[in-house]
Amino acid sequence: MYALPLVTVTLASFGVSGVRSGVAGRQTDEPWTNPIVEGWYADPDGLKFGDTYWVYATVSIAFDNQTWFDAWSSPDLVTWTKQEPPVFSASSAWAVDWLWAPCTIERDGKYYFFYTANNPIDNEGNAGIGVAVADTPGGPFNDLIDHPIVDKHINEANAMDPQVFVDDDGTYYLIWGGSFVNIARLSDDMASIVPWEDGSEAKEITPDQGFGEGSFMLKREGIYYFMWSEGGYGTPDYRVAYAMSESVLGPFERIGLMLSKDEVVADGPGHHSIFEDDDGEYYIVYHRRIIGDDVGDNRVVAIDRVFFNDDGTIQPVVMT
Repeated sequence: MYALPLVTVTLASFGVSGVRSGVAGRQTDEPWTNPIVEGWYADPDGLKFGDTYWVYATVSIAFDNQTWFDAWSSPDLVTWTKQEPPVFSASSAWAVDWLWAPCTIERDGKYYFFYTANNPIDNEGNAGIGVAVADTPGGPFNDLIDHPIVDKHINEANAMDPQVFVDDDGTYYLIWGGSFVNIARLSDDMASIVPWEDGSEAKEITPDQGFGEGSFMLKREGIYYFMWSEGGYGTPDYRVAYAMSESVLGPFERIGLMLSKDEVVADGPGHHSIFEDDDGEYYIVYHRRIIGDDVGDNRVVAIDRVFFNDDGTIQPVVMT
């Protein structure tokens, strides 16, 4: 179908240095070093608000202790400042712990923070997707509603791993799911999903093969790229695959891998996000594992470049 080129990697000492001297839109020629922040973190959501880059992440510790999210800001992708206090802490009756998979989006001057949490209240699947709001990207975010925006399986998809995708026409979509994946339109106030014209709550857009979790939608040059993570999140073979379609509803047929382990640099890369800089440069933010570390929760956050072939397919990401 599509031929994807082979790539090579280069190592540095403590971390791995991603030298991109003179990259347009960067305020410094200093390299970033992976991992970009200290500590065990996962499921990073990376994006740019104004002139500032932001990364929000799951605190990768025991599930019962996951009661907050951390975030960092940077002017240049090199120097990262941790936000204090945490950008979000569990404080509602339903979002008790097991906080994971953040997603942040701006709409009409407000910042909305979507997340997954353990949901002990009359729920199918024991998880729910919450939404919080703040006046600034650094929060702290407070729950917008006192219940999950999605609190049950729909089309067999678990209520987990949310992403908000904004299409060219200004429509805001919520994409979520584990094992299967759904898409639904968001209300103008971001507090609910809007039924489709046929009355369905959500449309299933599960790819034809391989889907696991951690979905992410990107639109480039009229093409919808749907990406997801495959394999066990705590294993060396965790990886990211993708599909392409001319419609936000698919169909999405798996093309191949865009991010997978490198036996020299790192393994278990996945649950990513991608953002485009002001100059059209694309970056992927993802978590990965240190080679030889077999503790499932020991994950770190990294950032690397994303490049496209002339036919629109994605080149395998070079982990640095």
